[in-house]
Order: sequence, then C-alpha cells, then structure tokens
Amino acid sequence: MPTDLLGRVYETFPAPEPLRQHGPARVIAMCNQKGGVGKTTSSINIAGALSQYGRRVLIVDFDPQGAATVGLGINANTVENTIYTALFNPSMDPHEVVHHTAFEDIDIIPANIDLSAAEVQLVTEVGREQVLAGVLRRLKAEYDVIIIDCQPSLGLLTVNALTAADGVIIPVAAEFFALRGVALLMQSIDKVRSRINPDLQVYGVLVTMFTKTLHCEEVLQRIYEAFDDKVFHTVISRSIKLPDSTVAAAPITIFAPGHKTSKEYREVARELVSRGIIA
Repeated sequence: MPTDLLGRVYETFPAPEPLRQHGPARVIAMCNQKGGVGKTTSSINIAGALSQYGRRVLIVDFDPQGAATVGLGINANTVENTIYTALFNPSMDPHEVVHHTAFEDIDIIPANIDLSAAEVQLVTEVGREQVLAGVLRRLKAEYDVIIIDCQPSLGLLTVNALTAADGVIIPVAAEFFALRGVALLMQSIDKVRSRINPDLQVYGVLVTMFTKTLHCEEVLQRIYEAFDDKVFHTVISRSIKLPDSTVAAAPITIFAPGHKTSKEYREVARELVSRGIIA
C-alpha cells in the first residue's frame, strides 16, 4: 500500500474505464479567494486528465481575467459570446457560448473583461445568486463534469458559482499566507449551504506548488490539521513545465504526458473518480 506525504496509507487509485454514456454532469467550483494558488492551472489540468480517461468536461471561465480561456488557446477578446452574454440574456441557448477546444472532450465557456461588470449588474437581478445555475442546468446532460474556474474574490460571482455547484475543490498553495484566507472561504461556503444550496459539499483541498522544504512540509501538516481527510492524497509539485504548458495553451497532461506533474494531475483525476465524485 502506498503512503502520501502525510504518511496516510491509501489504496492505489486505478485508471478508470472510459464511459459509454455521458451526463448528467457533476458541477465543481474551483474556488479560493486568494490569487495565485493554482485554480486555473488545476482546472485545466484536471480537465485534461479526465478527458484522457474518457470523461466529457466543460470548463466555465468565471474570472474576468479570462486565464482559463487563454490557457486553452482561445482569444476571448475576439469571441462574440462569453459567459457574460449568457448570464444576462435568458432567452439565449447556452450552447451558443460553448466553444470546442483543440482537445478532445474538453469544451469551454470563455470569459473576458466584460465579466467584471457582472458583479454590479447582478445586484438588481431577480434570483441573483442563481443566474449561473440557470445557464448550466441546460448543459449538464451532455457532460460528465463541469468545472467552474472562479475569480479570486468572495463576491457575487463566486456566490453564483457556489450556488450552481455540487461541490468545491479548494486549491491551496503550500505557503503560509495561502492558509490565512481559507477560513473566510469556508464561512462563505457554510452561508451558501445554509441559505441557498444545502447539498453543497467540500470535495477536497488540493495542495499546490509544493517543494521539498521544511516550510512546505509544515504548511502541509497544518492544512491536514485543518481539513483532515478532505486533503487529497496527491500533492501538486511546483514545476517549470506548468508555465511552459500554459504558453503552449495545452493541459500539461497532453503537453508533457510523462512529466511528474502530469502524473500528479492524473492521480487527482483518478482519486475523484474512485471516490465517486465524478462518474
């Protein structure tokens, strides 16, 4: 039996068989209000790993910076319809804003700077917390997982993501300051669960940017003390290959399939399937 970096014994997660039928999708919000912890990187690379295991994945870029859109090779500034369009045009078919990427079984709803205006506009909307859920409801049947790449804040956009989601994955960088904001995020999750979305779960905490240093190991231990078995067995290492794959606009699992970080993201994907979070 293998052990993880925390010394926990676990059974090896087998590579899942491809699915013969697709849907309905499990909706996962990739969420942390601190920037630079690997939300977009993890969204793209978990999607890449799952697609290679025969799962159909839709990424919803819900960050006005549009990093997930660019990271999958789409110029959001030249795209006519984005997630912003779908949010404020109830008569629009959400399929019109879905873009196929260059990678099999990975689609994306792009975002650009227009989305920054949504926070203010949503304030006056009826059912303002549930607008995104209404968009995704019509797409669930065609995908196995929908990953919402949230912006680094706890505003109304993030509340929409938490309302639409079945569960949350929290990427946390292996550094002390990354820990400080997680308590605020957990408060927001608890509020959404108690007031709007009672079925919302925390699927797990994904430790990113890990290096073999005493500081990182101490932070990893503190994350485990706070979240216990919610911490994924696999830890994502800091790697120069990740920026390289971003420049190449491809998931690292496709850009450098034999690299250590590719193997780590595939292991996360296998854990998600083995735990029944994703079919």
